[in-house]
Amino acid sequence: MVTRSTIMDTNSFRAEHAAGLDKDTMRLTERRGHLLGASYRLFYRRPVHLVRGRGQYLWDAEGTKYLDVYNNVASIGHCHPAVVEAVHEQMQLLNTHTRYLHEGILDYSESILATTPAEVNRAMYMCTGSEANDLAIRVARAYSGGTGIIVTQEAYHGTSDLTSGASPALGSGQPLAPTTRLVPAPDHYRLNDVDLGDWFAQEIKKQIDGMQADGIRFAGFLADSIFSSDGVLPGDAGFLKKAVDVVHRNGGIFIADEVQPGFARTGEAFWGFARHGVVPDIITTGKPMGNGIPVSGLLARGEVLAAFSDSIPYFNTFGGNPVSMAAAQAVLKVIHEEGLQEHSRVVGARLLAELRTLQDKYECVGDVRGAGLFIGFELVTDRNSKAPDKALALQLIEMLRDERVLTSVAGPYGNILKLRPPLAFQAADIDWLVGALDRGLARLGR
Repeated sequence: MVTRSTIMDTNSFRAEHAAGLDKDTMRLTERRGHLLGASYRLFYRRPVHLVRGRGQYLWDAEGTKYLDVYNNVASIGHCHPAVVEAVHEQMQLLNTHTRYLHEGILDYSESILATTPAEVNRAMYMCTGSEANDLAIRVARAYSGGTGIIVTQEAYHGTSDLTSGASPALGSGQPLAPTTRLVPAPDHYRLNDVDLGDWFAQEIKKQIDGMQADGIRFAGFLADSIFSSDGVLPGDAGFLKKAVDVVHRNGGIFIADEVQPGFARTGEAFWGFARHGVVPDIITTGKPMGNGIPVSGLLARGEVLAAFSDSIPYFNTFGGNPVSMAAAQAVLKVIHEEGLQEHSRVVGARLLAELRTLQDKYECVGDVRGAGLFIGFELVTDRNSKAPDKALALQLIEMLRDERVLTSVAGPYGNILKLRPPLAFQAADIDWLVGALDRGLARLGR
């Protein structure tokens, strides 16, 4: 039996869609399949052939302009001139590994650690979020002496052997590690009659106790604080603290995966975890850190990292190279100089309010939630049952593509539109997005 993964296959092109393609798109998809193999996925039943980007906009090969409402890779905007210039200048001087002295990695480390709680005072660098989370799991195990890792039921933390074993969002074809345990996501939409903080802390404790019963020592809890893959679940600020307290009381560490909620995305704080008044033992980051240049990081409490770094040398050929550090430094500078955290808060709140007008208008819009420029738009068959409507979500995604709005879905049922534009997204773009959603829902008769 062929298994299909949630995160990769929900909004994807498949062979049965090929009949509706124009000749050029057909040629490219066939060439891609022949050269790249079967694991890769394309978005949409009619894949988009993109050739250029600027800010929050993208253009296809025919010159058609699109609004990007999904991309946190180019977090401060596609082809931001400050990043382009920084990379260009450094490429003309030097690019090499970290076994020589260079100011760039030190300057950036001081800059990024200035954004974290004082207790987080060490930095290491890689190229991808998967590598950062992989190393974080190794550090957690070295510090705690245990092996057990807890994640949420639809979590995605990477594609390495360690991280894919803790990424249930990759689907049933990807086995979880025997030391991984799952907790239900803190879905406040469906758990609105409970204290979410108490409930989530109890779920964490159940899995810690279950590990102990199975002879597995607990090492840590790895979570994206906005629970992106679980369906964008920000919850009330502060609810996560009780769960983190349980983790610490039971000898584990909290790893905050900030690849998606970090770097001013949530508006309320620079880091997603900061909404909850907690201090992680390890912070991991990736995509938005370099605005398209492959760079990632692990930021940690010195005493936690020492359990690993004092005995095990670590080397990553490209991690922390001068060009990547130049890109990362430029991103930080732009976030501060352009006031992107406050921009995300203000524009995100306005977008959320406009999207909630659609919730008032259409019964199928069950919930609209978010923090800053990170919003989940949940579609249901009816509001009483809150039953997920995946088919409607996928139809709507395709209609948005026709309206030149690019986004995708999230959650265990694939029924939640994940609205996560570059931070260059402006108030003037709200009408484009909300209007496209309105027209799509009206045409679907919902």
